[in-house]
Amino acid sequence: MTHGLNKRRELRTLGVAVLLLGVLALIYGAMGYDGHPTVLDVGGNKATVAEHWTIPIAPVAGVIALLSGVALLWAPRRRRA
Repeated sequence: MTHGLNKRRELRTLGVAVLLLGVLALIYGAMGYDGHPTVLDVGGNKATVAEHWTIPIAPVAGVIALLSGVALLWAPRRRRA
């Protein structure tokens, strides 16, 4: 019986995590990060450039994650006959 309770708890935790990721994807819409790639390396001198990259997150992915999280939260409530 405890195995079933642990599985429900794991599904609920996973459901909450996926649900939060979906909400964050819908709120932010994109993920950005900065980098300093080396452009020129001559002898002991290096020239770098500060660059900012943005990775867009499609709203469809956020909605799919949101719905998947809700489904995982409801999954433990189902009972088999």
